[in-house]
Parts: sequence; structure tokens; C-alpha cells
Amino acid sequence: MDKVNVYNLDGKKKGLIDKPKIFDVKPRIDLIQIVSASAQSKNKQVQGRDKRAGLRNTAESWGTGHGMSRAPRIQGSGFITARQVGRVPFAKGGRRTHPIKTEKKIKKKINKQINKQSIISAISASGEKTWIQKGGFIIENVPEIPLVVDDKIQTIKKTKKIYSILCNLGLKEDLIKIKKSRKIRAGKGKSRGRKYKKKKGILIVIKEDYGIIKSSRNIPGTSVIRVENLSIKTLTPGGISGRLILWTQSAFNELNNYEVLI
Repeated sequence: MDKVNVYNLDGKKKGLIDKPKIFDVKPRIDLIQIVSASAQSKNKQVQGRDKRAGLRNTAESWGTGHGMSRAPRIQGSGFITARQVGRVPFAKGGRRTHPIKTEKKIKKKINKQINKQSIISAISASGEKTWIQKGGFIIENVPEIPLVVDDKIQTIKKTKKIYSILCNLGLKEDLIKIKKSRKIRAGKGKSRGRKYKKKKGILIVIKEDYGIIKSSRNIPGTSVIRVENLSIKTLTPGGISGRLILWTQSAFNELNNYEVLI
């Protein structure tokens, strides 16, 4: 079985650990995209139109004998202009032909096995440098992929200390890049509580939280998650495979519990 180095908080080698079989699986990008699309569909808000929209008017057809179409026309509006036509979809000022309905099925369902295999594929892709570089991460100074660190990092309660540890592990350039990626959003979202957007950075996977989640939340782009809560949304944000992951030693050992079919 292959071995992986474990690094201490100073970025130096501490020991060796067995590499889980999950990293020997060939990533299935098709499954990752299917499950990612399903996860994104659950965030969409249901939309619909009032069934009486465009029908609350006095429009009525004049009938035949006027040399005009029998489209309903709003009564009491004086001159006959295009604005006086309502109620019918084909006329100016009319209602929509086929308005969107709340009954439309937006959520895409997937079975549990495909979801499980997609998570395995996403974890496997995060263990290869080529996939991580395709994801846009800077890993020239990262000593090893997959990157495993001592469990002591879970007890850090200061943001400054967490940032220095990440820099010791060769992640400083990527952290600077993520900080500079902050941009003003295009469109109306600027006025709806989401003016800025930035890229996703490193994902720290832990076994237990002794203060690291709170201390890491102010580092741009950095996310912390427990190993049992891993999902396709956190592993492949936007459906893009190969996220840069920092594993704690105990969380890395938990990957041996995955049933892998190679």
C-alpha cells in the first residue's frame, strides 16, 4: 500500500500514513456532473404566474361586420388602437401564451448509489495534481498531494495562526489569488445582499472541531467541513472537479471506511 507523508503545523514531515484505496479509483466526471446538477436544482426557487393574470379586464370581441379581427378589445377606451387589445396571447398587451407554473418539477432526483460513487470520484480527483491544476489552484509550493496535516490544527482558535499554518504548507500564493478574485457581481444581485463574489479556495476536512471552524471562516475562500458531511457541493463547487483539500490525519484515516469498487 502506498504511503503519504503527514506534516506538522510548521510544514515539516512528521511521519507516514497509509494512502486509502479511494484514491486509486478513476474519477467519473459524468457522475460528478449529474449529481452536481441535481444538487444545484435543489437551490432553485419555484416560480409561477397567477392563473388570472391578463384576464382582469373588460375585453370582449366586437364580433363580425366591423372589418376587424374578432380579438377581444377593452371596452370604453375610445379610439381603436393596438393598446386596446387584451386577454389573448397573440395580441399586443395580451397575456402570456404558456406562463410558467408552480407545478413544474425543478428538483432532479438521483439514486443513492450514484451519489455515493460521485463523492468517491470527487475525492479521488482531489488526490491528483493534474485535476487540481485544472481547477485553477496554485500548488507549485505544496509539498505533496494529497496533503495531510497533524490533528493539532483542529484545536487552533486564532485566524492569524491558521493563516500562518496554511502558508507553511505552501498555500500562500493560492490564498492571495483567492483574496484578489473578489469582484462586484453583474446584474441585480448587487442590490439583493450579494454584491460581491469570489472564487472557492482550499477545503479543510476535519474529524472533530475544537475551534478551527470559527477561526477559519474569515479566510477568503476557505471552507471547513467534517469528513462525514462531505458532499458533491463542497468537493466540486460549480461541478468543477479537483478541489484542493487539506486533510487532518484522523479525517484521512476515515476514508478507509468507504466501500470502493476498483
